[in-house]
Amino acid sequence: MTNAAPKRLGFFTRLLDDAPAGERYRLASEQIIHAEENGFDSAWIAQHHFHADEGGLPSPAVFLAHVAARTSKIRLGTGVITLPMENALRVAEDTAVLDLLSAGRLEVGFGTGGTRESFEAFGIEADRRGEVYAENLTVVRDAWAGKALHGGNHLYPDAPSLLDRVWLATFSANGARLAGLGGNGLLLSRTQPRPSGTPDATLDEIQNPIIDAYLSALPTGREPRILGSRSLFVADDRKRALEFAEIGLRRVADRFAAAGHRIPGNRLEDLIKALDSHVGTPDDVIASLRQDSTLARVTDVAFQVHSIDPPHGEILRSIELIASEVAPALGWGLSLDPRLVAAQ
Repeated sequence: MTNAAPKRLGFFTRLLDDAPAGERYRLASEQIIHAEENGFDSAWIAQHHFHADEGGLPSPAVFLAHVAARTSKIRLGTGVITLPMENALRVAEDTAVLDLLSAGRLEVGFGTGGTRESFEAFGIEADRRGEVYAENLTVVRDAWAGKALHGGNHLYPDAPSLLDRVWLATFSANGARLAGLGGNGLLLSRTQPRPSGTPDATLDEIQNPIIDAYLSALPTGREPRILGSRSLFVADDRKRALEFAEIGLRRVADRFAAAGHRIPGNRLEDLIKALDSHVGTPDDVIASLRQDSTLARVTDVAFQVHSIDPPHGEILRSIELIASEVAPALGWGLSLDPRLVAAQ
């Protein structure tokens, strides 16, 4: 199946700028504002607990409420809230309030993620994450819908419209099937582990069967919502882009090695391939993205600079080049800010 409609374009951040936490939040806010000004349809943030080099934000609703007050149009998504570690009713309340404050711009992505140590800190057995995730997801959905809760309570404010804006992240076809059965959106990762029997599989070879499972389970008449996240860093100069990629991707490779994982090869091109990154000038990344057959099937695409993690100014420029050159060349839609249209 090929989705011929224009792709909705998103910017994704794990808030990993090389700065203290408060500065990370300020820079990420500016990047999202810049994405809105350049016509991006959505902005997505990840939640991570404890490990600053994995992601810099434990409180997505707090951060997005701040961003909502500084933007007016761009949709704001969680990619993802690690639901097993949360109090489900508090998640329902926080997202309901956030959706009102953002004038209905919230998209809610959930996942089971997190390290084993993170689960233990929250008093959750890591081996029960799937079970707790399913239980909590049911509680959140029931609360949004206004159903009676324990003690005869009802969520205030309720948020039934959020039921149509749930996205579920998964690495597996079975997880995608469950997402489809519930009529949810599907979140696909920028990279994911290769199956043990096929270590050289490309990302689209892994993710196309996941999309197949999702679409086959989707109820009749329910429009698919599939977001493909991708690592993308665009610069005016190829040499400069590769210099930043060398720094960022080798840092990731070193962490992998310290954890006992091995990335095949040691050349920069090996790292780019193994970490599913698209790097270079607009022409370079346009050609690279065209090789990813998964992107022809998604309804939304969200770009993040991780794991290259260039400086803030380079991220802003990458956003501009994606909007002005990459997205138009690939036929992906943009919602241009009137201020930019007037200036052209």
